[in-house]
Amino acid sequence: MTSFLMEARAENARLLQAIHDLPFNRDLTAGTLRQDRFQHYLVQDGLYLTDYARALAALAAKAPDAELIAQFANNAAGAVHFEQEMQHRYLEKFGVDRAAAQAAERSPTCLGYTSFLLAEAQTGSYETLLAALLPCFSIYAEVGTAIAKVTVPNNPFALWIGTYASDEFQAAVDAAEAAADRAASSVHADLRRRMLALFRRSVEFEWMFWDAAYHLESWPTIAWR
Repeated sequence: MTSFLMEARAENARLLQAIHDLPFNRDLTAGTLRQDRFQHYLVQDGLYLTDYARALAALAAKAPDAELIAQFANNAAGAVHFEQEMQHRYLEKFGVDRAAAQAAERSPTCLGYTSFLLAEAQTGSYETLLAALLPCFSIYAEVGTAIAKVTVPNNPFALWIGTYASDEFQAAVDAAEAAADRAASSVHADLRRRMLALFRRSVEFEWMFWDAAYHLESWPTIAWR
């Protein structure tokens, strides 16, 4: 039987390639991404990671054994400390302090994505929540590794690239992907289809998140506040 990850990636192959082809990621690779676009992304991603960590903590609580509880609890801590520390190092260079970044308003895309994940954390099963959370693991490792192979020397975004191309991050991704394949291996067909649908929705949100940062997305109703 085809593994869950192989099936999910095959179903979303065009969308996954479209993520690599986004102007945000092309400019990041070339080291030419505008500071305001990267800053928008960093602020929104910091807000996203806080809620992603909450969803990972919920996944740890739903996990079927002690090893998986520890694995996803450690992932939750890493999202808050390891990744956000990298983001704040950039933001400090841009003159944005932590308090200002944490007090920022979520963009429509960020709010949609985090609300989707937190809703699944509240109402979903271990299997469905894992499927919804997995794309953030897999896509960032894939994008970071791909960019690292072709990026320009002295890229100003080298710290970001190195974070997601690192062996440490890849090991966490490998463990999450293996957990998803195991979880999906014995579920009934309807639940597997639900897992695949949730995986796709998160891939769609990943595309939207980078695209939103490139276009400096804000609330279209702001003029009426």
